[in-house]
Amino acid sequence: MSFQKEKKKIQGLDRIDKTLIKSDFSLSESKTKREKEIQRLKELEESKRALINILEDVEEARKRAEEEKNKTQAIIFNFVDGLLFFDNTEILRIFNPQAEIYFEVKAREVLNKERSILKRFPKLKLLLNFLEKNPGRIFRKELQIEEHLILEISVLPISGFKEKQIGSLLILHDITREKAIERMKTEFVSIAAHQLRTPLSAIKWTLRMVLDGDLGKVSKEQIDFLEKTYQSNERTIRLINDLLNVTRIEEGRYIYKPVFSVQFEKICQEVIDSLEEEKKKKKIKFGFLLPSEKLPLIKVDVEKIKLALQNLIGNAFKYTALGGRVTISLKKGINEIECEIKDTGVGIPKNEQHRIFSKFFRGSNIIRMETEGTGLGLFIAKNIIEAHGGKIWFESEPDEGTTFYFTLPVGKDIAKSSKKV
Repeated sequence: MSFQKEKKKIQGLDRIDKTLIKSDFSLSESKTKREKEIQRLKELEESKRALINILEDVEEARKRAEEEKNKTQAIIFNFVDGLLFFDNTEILRIFNPQAEIYFEVKAREVLNKERSILKRFPKLKLLLNFLEKNPGRIFRKELQIEEHLILEISVLPISGFKEKQIGSLLILHDITREKAIERMKTEFVSIAAHQLRTPLSAIKWTLRMVLDGDLGKVSKEQIDFLEKTYQSNERTIRLINDLLNVTRIEEGRYIYKPVFSVQFEKICQEVIDSLEEEKKKKKIKFGFLLPSEKLPLIKVDVEKIKLALQNLIGNAFKYTALGGRVTISLKKGINEIECEIKDTGVGIPKNEQHRIFSKFFRGSNIIRMETEGTGLGLFIAKNIIEAHGGKIWFESEPDEGTTFYFTLPVGKDIAKSSKKV
C-alpha cells in the first residue's frame, strides 16, 4: 500500500517536473521573443532617427536649392542684356525683363510656347528668322530690330548632366549707341576726307605745273624742294583716299562698279609693272610664276582687285631689304584661283599677328624702320577680297619673311557676295 503511494507520489513529481520544464521552455521562448521585439524596436527607433536626419538633410538641401534658384532668377531678372532660353524641343523657357523691353511683349505671353507660335509677334519673328538663317553657335552677330534698336546676338549651347545638351541660351546686347557713334565717326572721316581732297588735288596740280616749267623757269634747288613737297602732298592724298575707302567699306558700298570676266594674271602683271620703279630701286629679285594650264576667267571689280594687289605686292617690296626676293605664284583650284605673295622681308612679330588686318595697325618692327604707311592697306585688301567671296590668310616669321595667300572664286558673281563690313 505504501509502495503504491510512493509510486503515485513519484509520478506526480514527474508530472510537476515536466510541467516546470515545459513552463521554463515557454518562458525561455517568451524571453527570446521579447528580446527580439526589443531589438526590433531599437532598430525601428534607430531607423526613425536616421530617417528624420535624412529628411532634415533633404529639407536643408531643398532650402539651399531654393536659395540658389532664387539667386539665379534674380540674376536673370536683373541682367542688363536680354536672355532667352530654348530647350531641346524648341520651347521658350526663359524670357527676362530686358527681352520684354527689346521685343515689346510680356513674358507670360511667350513662355512655354514653341517657335511657330512665337512668330506671331513681329519683332520676335525677326529674331527667329535670323536664327534659322544662322543655325548652331553664334558669336556677336548683329541684327537690326528697328531703326533705333540694333542687337548683338550670341547663341550658346547649354549642357547638363553627363555633358548632354539641354538647350540654347541667347544673349542679346544692345549696341545701338555704339553703332551710332561708329556711324558718326565714319561720317566725320568721310566729310573731312572729301573736304581735304579738293585742295590737296589743287596743290598737286599747281606743284606739277611749276615742276614741269609751265609757270616759268625754276632752279635745281627749287625743284628739289618742290619735289619733296609734291611727294609729301602725294602721301597725304593716298592717306585721304585710304580713309575714304575705309568709310565706304564700313558703309557697305565699296564694291559698286560693274564686273567683267577677266584674266587674273593680266591684272597681276599690270600691278607688277606699276611697281617696276620700286623693284629696281631696291634691286629686288622677282619671280612671277604661272600654272602650266591656263587660268579660267573670273568676275571681279577690276579697280578694287588692283588696289588689293597693289597693297599686298607693294608691302612685299616695301618691307623687303635691298637685294631681297619677292615671288608671286598663281594656282588653279577646283572652284577658285589662289594667289601667293612671298617675300624675304622683316616679317611680322608673333605677338602682333592677330592684329594684322586691323585698321591703322602697323607692326612695331615696321615703325622702328620709319617706313611710310597708314596701316590701312591690309584692312582694305582683306575686305576687297572677302567682298568678292574670297579668303585671305598669311604665314610669317620675324626676320625671315611673310607669305600672303588669297583666293578668288571662279564663276561667281560678286554682286551676290558683296556684303556690309
